Amino acid sequence: MIVRLWHGRVPTEKAAAYRAFLNQRAIPDYRSVAGNLSVYILERADGDVTHFVTMTFWESMDAIRGFAGEQVEVAKYYPEDKDFLLEFEPTVTHYEVVGSAPSSK
Repeated sequence: MIVRLWHGRVPTEKAAAYRAFLNQRAIPDYRSVAGNLSVYILERADGDVTHFVTMTFWESMDAIRGFAGEQVEVAKYYPEDKDFLLEFEPTVTHYEVVGSAPSSK
């Protein structure tokens, strides 16, 4: 399993609207791609800036290519992101999952 991590920053006054956008648009987009296992969005306010980290879990790099294209390290953005993001980080980071402890509940 591969985790794809993306980081973005928005002005804190736009954080609630960006959170809603991610839940309504981005998460369904990720989930619609064959090989996507799950999506988590992390949020941390830091004064006037709020950080978002998107963690998507994938079966393989081939599955990620189905979402991102051949250049899997290039970040994928939506047209609406221009209304929120302070900058467009050019790349994402991938990690291979080598251990886990799923909930038994």
